[in-house]
Amino acid sequence: MLKDRPASPNDLKMKERERANLERLADYSSAQSLPEIWPLAAQRFENIIALHDPHAKPEVVLTYPQLYRKIQQFAAGLQALGVQPDAEPPSGAGVSSGAGVPARIALIADNSPRWMIADQGIMMAGAANVVRSAQAEKEELLYILENSGSTALVVEDRKTLKKLRDRLDDLPIQFAVLLSDEEPETSSNLKILNFSQLMAVGADQQLKPTNQNRDTLATLLYTSGTTGKPKGVMLSHGNLLHQVTTLGSVIQPQPGDIVLSILPTWHAYERAAEYFIISQGVTQIYTNLRHVKSDLKQFKPHYMVGVPRLWESIYEGVQKQFREQPANKQRLINTLLGISQKYIEARRIVRGLKLQPFPPSPAEKLLAAAQTIALTPIQAIADRLVYQQVRQATGGRLKYVLSGGGSLATHLDNFFEIVGVEVLVGYGLTETSPVTHARRPWHNLRGSAGQPIPLTECKIVDPETRQTLPVGQRGLVLVRGPQVMGGYYHNPTATAKAIDPEGWFDTGDLGWITAGNDLVLTGRAKDTIVLTNGENIEPQPIEDACLRSPYIDQIMLVGQDKRSLGALIVPNTEALQKWASSQNLRLHLPEETVSLEASSNQEIDLDSKIVQDLFRQELNREVQNRPGYRPDDRIGPFRLILEPFSIENGMMTQTLKIRRPVVMERYSDSIDAMY
Repeated sequence: MLKDRPASPNDLKMKERERANLERLADYSSAQSLPEIWPLAAQRFENIIALHDPHAKPEVVLTYPQLYRKIQQFAAGLQALGVQPDAEPPSGAGVSSGAGVPARIALIADNSPRWMIADQGIMMAGAANVVRSAQAEKEELLYILENSGSTALVVEDRKTLKKLRDRLDDLPIQFAVLLSDEEPETSSNLKILNFSQLMAVGADQQLKPTNQNRDTLATLLYTSGTTGKPKGVMLSHGNLLHQVTTLGSVIQPQPGDIVLSILPTWHAYERAAEYFIISQGVTQIYTNLRHVKSDLKQFKPHYMVGVPRLWESIYEGVQKQFREQPANKQRLINTLLGISQKYIEARRIVRGLKLQPFPPSPAEKLLAAAQTIALTPIQAIADRLVYQQVRQATGGRLKYVLSGGGSLATHLDNFFEIVGVEVLVGYGLTETSPVTHARRPWHNLRGSAGQPIPLTECKIVDPETRQTLPVGQRGLVLVRGPQVMGGYYHNPTATAKAIDPEGWFDTGDLGWITAGNDLVLTGRAKDTIVLTNGENIEPQPIEDACLRSPYIDQIMLVGQDKRSLGALIVPNTEALQKWASSQNLRLHLPEETVSLEASSNQEIDLDSKIVQDLFRQELNREVQNRPGYRPDDRIGPFRLILEPFSIENGMMTQTLKIRRPVVMERYSDSIDAMY
């Protein structure tokens, strides 16, 4: 939100274009709950395939009417098992005011058409779902089940149920449903049905109407908090419907278009994308890391939704193919890429899409226009010789690639623009359903997170005073709109900290806004680290575990928008000296840090392999021995530094907490070098 900035003709033109695009799409503006979409979609897209899983055994293909009927059956089956469509009254602060809280049913499963059937079947039955991956740790899942008050459980398969079974008797779980067709346990005192059994029950039942509206809780998604305990993000039907009815301002899919789905389907980003795309008559095809390359070529998708790590892997695959070419061809490719880089930079200036706080001068635009004209023939040759082949590897029909879950690295943004694959980066959080910003096809400002989507406001404030900052000045990013969550489930303290009385949500991100109202993210004000695969990592528990090592005095994790965690480590030099002596080695450190007596032992320093191996061993042991360890918790690259974090050098607060943004800025070069 830019105060006192009048709308320019370009702003008005873009607003009109967005309005026209939204009007052309299937209209669900009158819907009060998400399940109301599916009978309308079944009628509008009667002969179109909605979901296709080519890797399931047997293969699954569902048309829009078939999908709707299966959602109905699943919902009726749940109601037959006792799920009541009437919401409970609010019970305590932290629950969205003015709306009842429906029964909660945990959905612990991964990508498949049956996940979508269960997800929408639960909502159609009048309940809210509590979602998580079947691959999540047992203790995390049990905490979510208990905290959410779930009274029923839908799981991937018998293996997932078995992981939780010994503790379910302590929870108010009344029945469980397997999404597989495995034979359920018969000796259990818990009522268990498989998918086919539940669907058979639902086929004989009349579905009862529900009293849901836009304020009714639709889903609980658990996200990490500062204490390490997940917090239940309450998203209402109105939150989710906002995404369905406004994402058409970004892309306008046509009935029968194909989207390739690879992200975790329970994640807020993938869910919002699926709800919107499927509501528009698109065919969603399920893929995975094993099959994605072949599926791109076979199904030739028009759209793909992913995280930066996915685009990075595609980029690395292309670079590998380039490196395998003969030396003379490699030189040609590199020359063409260098020229194309100059071409796209000049073209951005001409189009007014160069990332800077204020527009370029007329002289800059004139020079860039001349350069664009001069380089256009070479770009055309490069496209014919090289870039067309890259696009063919993606199927050759991609209209847009949608990227979220983290910032896209500059070299990736540049590369995909060069080869003619249009990447639209979006921004948001689980707490915002999640999309708040997105780059548009006609205003694709590389390096930014784009402009707000309709009905969404954004402002940059000083982190300390909360005063609104002017254009181009970095501060804390706040957002407000219909997609902002109702709060954290039964956690009014955390809710009040995240959302102020005027409805502004504190994203925890730092950034600035351009004169064109594009959001540019520069880092995290909060501690949570988001990797390029979209996983959120809470650093404090991992850092605490590492501090158990006698050789680590201080440690700060890094890795925002990186493939893996990294670490800046202040070693305990005294313990390190003793270890070196025990190995008949002499550790060389700057004289002002440690004074050493002359020694005939072999001299080593902090960069020596034997020292690096020692710290690698310490990090691996302490992190992996931590309760709740996940593979994403593993620390990859690290750098040993001798200057301790202290109040005196500004890297610690008065309460002896590490000032992460300050340390990140101080050691930015070292961090970049680590990756």
